[in-house]
Amino acid sequence: MRMTYDLFIGDRLFSSWSLRGWLMLEKFGLPYRSHMIGLYSGTMADDMKPLAPARLVPALRLPDGTVVGESLAMAETLAERHPEAGLWPGDPSARATARWLCVEMVAGFTALRGECAMQLQHCWQGFAPSVETQVDLHRIEDLWAHARKVSGAASGPLFGVYSLADVFYTPIAARIIGYGLPVSDANRDYCLELLSDPSVRQWRAMGLTVSYDPFPYETGLPTAQWPVGETSGAFPAKSGPSINATCPYSGKPVTDFLDLNGQIWGFCNPFCRDKTVADPEAWPKFTAMRASVNDS
Repeated sequence: MRMTYDLFIGDRLFSSWSLRGWLMLEKFGLPYRSHMIGLYSGTMADDMKPLAPARLVPALRLPDGTVVGESLAMAETLAERHPEAGLWPGDPSARATARWLCVEMVAGFTALRGECAMQLQHCWQGFAPSVETQVDLHRIEDLWAHARKVSGAASGPLFGVYSLADVFYTPIAARIIGYGLPVSDANRDYCLELLSDPSVRQWRAMGLTVSYDPFPYETGLPTAQWPVGETSGAFPAKSGPSINATCPYSGKPVTDFLDLNGQIWGFCNPFCRDKTVADPEAWPKFTAMRASVNDS
C-alpha cells in the first residue's frame, strides 16, 4: 500500500480544507503527488471534471484510481489503509473522542468559519468577532478541554501524540491567531504550536509564492506580521554564480537564485527559490546545505 496518492488542493493561503487534506498525508509520511485546482483563477469547474462527482477540494485519488471526496472520508480511508501510521490515537477512548472532535469540526462552527476566512499571509488587527463566533470559540475550547481530560495531555497535541484531531483543528488555529480571537493563554499556545509545525510553515511558504490582487477576504483592517517565523531576509537574485551547483530539493542543476545575507544560493526553478525566500528556516534541506557550507 505504498503506492502514491494524488491529492488535489486549492490555493494554500486560503483553502483551509486543502490544508487538512495535505497534512493527512504529509504529517504521517504517506506518499503523494499534489495537484493545484484553480479556486481563484476561474478554472475550478474544469479542473475538477476528471474527479467527478467530487466537486470540492481537497479530493484524493487512490492508487487504484478510486476518487475520494470530503476530508473526513479521506481521513478514514487513509487511516484504514495505513493503520501503522497512527492517524488516529491508539487508545480506544481517545480515538472515539478524536473522531467526535473531527466530525463536529466538519459539521459545526459555521459562524467562525463564515466570519473569519482562513488566510495565512498576515494577522488582522482590531477584529471584533460577533457573538455567534464567540459562542463557537467557547465550544472549541470546551472540546479541547475535554480532549485533554480524556488523554491526560496538559499541553502539546490534544491526545498526547499528533493525530487527525490536530490536523482538523490547524485551520481553526490559523483563524484564532490570524484574527486575534479571544481564547485562553494555554489554547493560544496550542494554536501557535500547530502553526509552528515545520509542515505548516512549509505549506504557508509555498502559498506565499503566489500574489493576489485584489487580496481575497480583505477586511480593511490594519495588519501585523504573521507570528511564526521571522521576516525573511532573503530575496530573489537576478543571476549567479551560486555557492551550490545543484538544487537542495531536487538535486538538479541550478537555474534560479536568491540572496540571503549576502550569499547567493541556487535552485532548479522559480518555485523552489520563491518558497525558500518566503521562509528559509522552514526547509531542512536548505538549512542543512547552508550549515554545511558556513561551518566548513
